[in-house]
Parts: sequence; C-alpha cells; structure tokens
Amino acid sequence: MRFLIFIVLFFVIFSCSGAYDPLDPTGNVTVKWDIMSWTADGYIAIVTLFNFQTFRHFMKPGWTIGWTWAKKEIIWSINGAQAVEQGDCSKFKANIPHSCKRSPAVVDLLPGAPFNQQFGNCCKGGVVAAWGQDPSAAVSQFQITVGLSGTSNKTVKLPKSFTLLGPGPGYTCGPPKMVPSTKFLTPDGLRRTQALLTWNVTCTYSQFMARKNPSCCVSLSSFYNQILTPCPTCACGCQNNGTCVNGDSRILQLPVGNTTRKDNSSLLQCTHHMCPVRVHWHVKVNYKEYWRVKIAITNFNYMKNFSTWTLVVQHPNLNNVTQVFSFEYKPLIAYDSINDTAMFYGMKNYNDELMEAGPLGNLQSEVLLQKDQNTFTFKQGWAFPRKVYFNGDECMLPPPDTYPFLPNSAHGSSHFFSMLISTLIFLLTYIW
Repeated sequence: MRFLIFIVLFFVIFSCSGAYDPLDPTGNVTVKWDIMSWTADGYIAIVTLFNFQTFRHFMKPGWTIGWTWAKKEIIWSINGAQAVEQGDCSKFKANIPHSCKRSPAVVDLLPGAPFNQQFGNCCKGGVVAAWGQDPSAAVSQFQITVGLSGTSNKTVKLPKSFTLLGPGPGYTCGPPKMVPSTKFLTPDGLRRTQALLTWNVTCTYSQFMARKNPSCCVSLSSFYNQILTPCPTCACGCQNNGTCVNGDSRILQLPVGNTTRKDNSSLLQCTHHMCPVRVHWHVKVNYKEYWRVKIAITNFNYMKNFSTWTLVVQHPNLNNVTQVFSFEYKPLIAYDSINDTAMFYGMKNYNDELMEAGPLGNLQSEVLLQKDQNTFTFKQGWAFPRKVYFNGDECMLPPPDTYPFLPNSAHGSSHFFSMLISTLIFLLTYIW
C-alpha cells in the first residue's frame, strides 16, 4: 500500500513540475466562457482565449480547443471559428446544426473570412501572440450558439474534459470553474452589461508532454578562444536522420505545393544535432566598462517559417543591458529580487519572421552589456547563458566542460618562468 501511494505521489509531483516553468511561473492559457443570452433551446456564448504566457505564443496552424458536452448539446452556429467535424446530424431535417459531435473541436478562421462569419478578435488562423510580447494580440475570440443545453443557470451544465492544442500537444486543461460574471461595455461605450453565467478553464504547458526531445540547441564561441563549441550531437534526437536532406538535394527544387513539400510540415537539413533551430552565442568584444555579445538564430527546417518568434536568455549580466541592435528587447522579472532574464523578438515588419532554411533562414543581433566589476569575469564559462528558450521551449546547451575556455594566466606565467630559467642557464653556461 505504501509503495502504491509513493508511485501515485511521484507521478502527481512529476506531472505538476513538468507544467511549471521557473522563468514564467504564472504563465497559462485561460479560456473564458460567457453566456450572454438564452435562446429557445439553449444559449449564445462568447468564448475568449487569453494567452497569459510571457514568451510562448500560438504559431501556425494555430490553436484547437476541444471539450465534451455534459448532456446532448449541439452547436447551432459559430461566428469567428468553425468546428473541425460536423458529426452525425441526420436526425435534423430542416435546420441543420453546425456540429453534432459529442466532443467537438473548434479552430479559428483564416484571415479574410467573410464579414458575416467574423466576430471580435477572430480570424487570425489561430495565431496568438505571447502576453509578454504583445498583450493586444494575445487574445482570440468566437461566438457560439448552443442548443439542447437548458435555458437557465440551473439547467445548463458545464462542458468537461477541455483540451487545447497550440498547435501541437503539451497543454493540460483543468476542469471548468464558475467565476463572477464578466462585465462588458456596450458597443456605444455608454452602458455596462454583464454575462448571465461565466466559467474559466485554465490550461498549462509542459515541454515534457509536448515532445521527448528539445526543438532547439545552443552553440558557443568567443573572441578569446578559437574553439567553437557546437550543439551537442543528436541534441534534438536523431530519429529523423533518414528523412533529412542536404542543402543541394533535388527535393528542395520542387514547388512548395508538391505533395512532398506541404506547408507546416518538417523537412530538416542534415546536421549532427538534428535540431530545427540553433541559437549561437558569441562573446564578441571586451571593453573597459562594457562587453558585447552577438546572437544568431538559424532555421534548419526547409518547410517552416517562424513568425512572431521569441528568444529568452538567462544570464546574470542581463540586469544591465545598455543597448540591443536590430532585435526588440524586454526584461523578464519573474521574481522581484532577480533580474537576470531577457526576451528578444523581432521588429515588426522587419525581422519578426525567421524564414525557412537557406540563405534567408537566419537572424542576427548584438547586445551591449555594462560590466559589474564585482561579478564580471570571463573565467569558467561565466560569459555564456544559463538557459535559452526559443518560442517557449528550452534549448539544449552544450556540457559546461566543453565551453570555450579563457587561456589560463597561470599557464602563461609558468611558460614565462620556464623561458627565464632556460635563458639564465644558457647565460651561466656561456659565461662559465
């Protein structure tokens, strides 16, 4: 019995820790469901997705929200989104519902959707920015008309088993919880109204649940050592070795619409690390009161562009950033007393999209940092980052013992001493 309890506790602790990110301890996605009015057999609700994650966004092909109805509800219509499947609606002869699935899945509409199908913050193809990057673009919304659900607070039952893809796996959603009704301003902005009923669903992300291998890696170099420390071998898993291609492969000459080159698929360049993305950190220049770092991001996926990308770096000297060239910069202070983390992202309409692998598949910037003379050093790999995240997923760093080392002054001193002794011996021999 004790052994069984231990196993249960182990999995509970492990699963909870997997969804906790120390650099974004309160990050989550909240789905708010507001019932605005009753209909003859159900209700009309506004469903809003808030991405409260600081540096993890929803990229193409976007989010998918799913749930299971508590009774025999149907979706009569949706504005601003659509159900993935209609399901079996054969019992409805005259007015056909939008979806009769017991466990429907809903996706955002694409940009340019007909005006009469749009609603609020919709129609972005499921792309939602991170809250820390752009709060105004970190919201998505649709309106849903539900039937066969009950027509009062007492007869309506909350859906259950919510799921969220963003666009892949990794999110775990809790049960819906009743919260105080949301208050709204009327379109003319003169009056306040409120929802008849509101519940929230909170979803958290775990990189461990999303994939078994990292999706990016880090390489290192410095001005004081000619050694370049590459990404670890098979940093992102080498199971795709058989399907990767070299830069001169004929398949890359095929049009993107070809069946072997589908949008949002994965076709990686053959590398020793087999990662879709590599982040390179180069310690470039040492000044008296400052030092400069060059950051380069390279895409090795021939099929995928990364729009509204984010790069998060943890390093103790990021508390004193003087200037960032060609990237946007924002300090991330998860804890009041610690300021050692920075988020970098592209300038809008300039370099906010990392293009597919090839000549244009890289982005670069430089960061100028002011030294703290009490802590600054180039010894023991201090100048290299502690953690690196790309698009919200932690990248694999090389082992610390492979970092470019600072030439040991002791070696220089001993070499000088040896030369001095040899010279003295030579002179004494000559004089003697």
